[in-house]
Amino acid sequence: MQLFASNPRAWAPPRLRDDVVERFRETVAEAGLGPVYVHAPYLVNIASPNPEFHRKSIDLTRASMAACGELGAAGLVVHAGSGGRGAPGQGRIRAASALGEVTREADGSALVVELMAGGTGAVASTFPEASRLFRAVDDGERLRLCADTCHLFVAGYGLDRPDGVRACFSELRRAGLARKLILVHANDAAFPRGSRRDRHTNIGAGHIGRAGFAAILGDPAVRRCTVLCETPGQPEVRRRDLDTLKALAAGAA
Repeated sequence: MQLFASNPRAWAPPRLRDDVVERFRETVAEAGLGPVYVHAPYLVNIASPNPEFHRKSIDLTRASMAACGELGAAGLVVHAGSGGRGAPGQGRIRAASALGEVTREADGSALVVELMAGGTGAVASTFPEASRLFRAVDDGERLRLCADTCHLFVAGYGLDRPDGVRACFSELRRAGLARKLILVHANDAAFPRGSRRDRHTNIGAGHIGRAGFAAILGDPAVRRCTVLCETPGQPEVRRRDLDTLKALAAGAA
């Protein structure tokens, strides 16, 4: 499961009462759920060219990482960030500095970097870009990777076809990131391949389609991962998405 430890659209850090944390951990254990991931608030941009915004992003990421320890979460998911319209290398330097600062304080939980959808100034939307970012971090060995299927698709990967899926994850392996990938966000894409427009939609209702997800879920790199669904809709709609993913994964086994 994945959750926010604080308001996803505010700068306020997590404030977790001891009794709530204890009840959460007990409930997760009793239900047999896991692993648990915390997602950083949407305002966080670790590559921001604005010094104040960059500092606030680092501080909120650090606070969210601390909440992971309290909640017993396996890791914190943070977007690779966008450096704006300036030189891409500068955004990567800022993101690497932020990631290094957070990992130095990390205690047990992984810092999981989520690839972007390829918009203007995106620091890492492809596996080679992620590899360059990780190499720029002082303690990059401690980082882990999250791949969002919608993001990969709109960034240009052909996840709607089996040969495109093979090419995508072959590139992951060539980039030396196969063992870093621990989390996949399974979301269909409302916009076409290469559009760089990040809009999730329900499984099979978008441009990736059921055949694409069957190929994705059958890839050895994905089969080793936790797969989470971030599709829109009420609980019954999302339950159908989960059932569809489980059926496609079973068919691909």
